[in-house]
Amino acid sequence: MYRNWVKISLILVYLVIIAGAVVRMTGSGMGCPDWPKCFGYYIPPSERTELEFQPNRTYKEGQVIIVDETLKVAAKDFTTSEIYSEANWNNYEKHDYAIFNPTHTWVEYINRLTGALAGLAVFIMALLSLKKFRFRKRITILSWLCVFLMGFQGWLGATVVYSVLAPVKITIHMVMALVIVAVLLYLLYFSSEIKNEHKKTTVFQNLLILASILTLVQIIMGTQVRQFVDEQIRAMGYGMESAWLDHPNLTFYVHRSFSILVLLVNLFLWWQNRNLHLKFSKINWVIDLIIIEIITGVAMYNFDFPLLSQPLHLVIATFLFGLQFYLLLECFYAERKIKNL
Repeated sequence: MYRNWVKISLILVYLVIIAGAVVRMTGSGMGCPDWPKCFGYYIPPSERTELEFQPNRTYKEGQVIIVDETLKVAAKDFTTSEIYSEANWNNYEKHDYAIFNPTHTWVEYINRLTGALAGLAVFIMALLSLKKFRFRKRITILSWLCVFLMGFQGWLGATVVYSVLAPVKITIHMVMALVIVAVLLYLLYFSSEIKNEHKKTTVFQNLLILASILTLVQIIMGTQVRQFVDEQIRAMGYGMESAWLDHPNLTFYVHRSFSILVLLVNLFLWWQNRNLHLKFSKINWVIDLIIIEIITGVAMYNFDFPLLSQPLHLVIATFLFGLQFYLLLECFYAERKIKNL
């Protein structure tokens, strides 16, 4: 039962990452300008009229309207008169972003809803881990650490919104998602009853560590490239995809060239695994993911950002990191160590 909930939690966390990628692709990050509610509602509005002042309407404390392109928050529960009264409303103080786009709002809302479901699954997983505390304390402690990390991730999501999508905070938010993935993969590995029959070499283990670090660095640089693209979109608008990367920054070139190093390191790992019969079958999946990752990157640059190429590029990178981390666990706890060639 416990291991099943670890799997459910991992799947839901990856769904959150996918939803976040769609949010980024569609520019929906500020679809809900407040947190944890959305325009002060648990179920967000779908029409702008719902966010305009309406006479003889009852508002609950915290509900939001847009007045003169600014967000106003109901100071208390009250019913409006025929005329808007400033005394009943407070200015929203976290930021001054006051644009309503129903598509963006619902994309962001689905992202948050998925995050809440993932948090619930992790909490259930942690409760089930209590049965293991007597015999496997590590699993219980890490399960509850994961609950804390999910809460911290939610707080980070709020700071991203309050900062109006500050690039550094978006990057930290992404890295924290990968930390949660790593903890869940660790729990998945150590809750398995399957015997580890892999073999390893010192070179293979060290290169696998390097490969995982390179992937993490690539993901971080990728978020910076994405930020550059976002700035180009704001300047040029959608429909100008062919011009978004006409004059890319230095990070783009480093990110692109770095992919060659990532591929070469992992190809050597694949070769050593094959020739030394180390039995790490997942290294084949790693190579497949890297090839797909390179193809989506080439497609974005040379074919003007085909549909879904951006979220696919990000999501595959997170799958790649997770797979490499699981390989690291298999390698660290391999039963046999053989001499290097």
